[in-house]
Amino acid sequence: MRGMIRTVLGDIAPEELGVCDAHDHLFIGSPALPGQELDDPEAALAELKAFAALGGRAVVQWTPWGMGSRTERLPALSRQSGVRIVSATGMHQAKHYDPAELERRHGGLADLFIHELTDAPVKAGMIKVAGAYHRLDDHARHVMTAAAEAHHATDAPIGVHLEAGTAALDVLDLLCGTHEVAPHRVILGHLHRFPDTRIHRQAAEAGAFLAFDGPSRVNHGTDWRLLDSLSALADAGHAQQILLGADTVTPSARSDADGPGMPFLLSGLRPRIERELGLDLATAIFVGNPARAFAARWRRP
Repeated sequence: MRGMIRTVLGDIAPEELGVCDAHDHLFIGSPALPGQELDDPEAALAELKAFAALGGRAVVQWTPWGMGSRTERLPALSRQSGVRIVSATGMHQAKHYDPAELERRHGGLADLFIHELTDAPVKAGMIKVAGAYHRLDDHARHVMTAAAEAHHATDAPIGVHLEAGTAALDVLDLLCGTHEVAPHRVILGHLHRFPDTRIHRQAAEAGAFLAFDGPSRVNHGTDWRLLDSLSALADAGHAQQILLGADTVTPSARSDADGPGMPFLLSGLRPRIERELGLDLATAIFVGNPARAFAARWRRP
């Protein structure tokens, strides 16, 4: 059976996805980050239109369950902007949730994820989970175990927030080793924040997709290493596993504020990749690779 990408407007063939921002946020909020919420639909639409004006055709929102994803707003934003949107289920680090709510949800996470992937009014197209800094704590292990169960039930891809880019190999050991998730169904995010090319290469050799963010403000100290990291992976034969996203998480990081926002992926970064690393690699990163990474042979449990 041929894989399909699950967008907020329905399933599409992979070749319909187009130029893709593979890791971003239109809406997000956390009690751990008061006052930094992305919660304005008009601002989200403006960012999508600016991205579309440069040829952007798809955005993957990695905002998981319980963090203000405003999923009900996404279909209208997709129609109004002409940009395909993939939404996420899953769960972030414990600090982003009310402890009582975590306790209430603890035993039913896999069922929650499966519901949002298969039965929700606006279906998710991926599962988002998160590690801790240089390790996997008990919460991360519990959530990743539930994510693996939901993956096996649905074939949904699993995207992983690596805290400061760390613990990539621990994640793969748990998801792919212990829980037998195929490595190519795992997308490791935030690798840009820990530019250790040896770790990147080992994760790629294991078979995972590698998602780099940026440039974004949180990556300012490592932005200058981004093209070197991409080049090292491509030279090692892993050009077909690289993804790129803007990872906009605060209003000030949008293109109409202090930026650079979603549009810079295409106005600033893609031309540099084409010029310095080649058109073929740029096309793989922005078109071919996300089309494969987010496609699934969807099934219901």
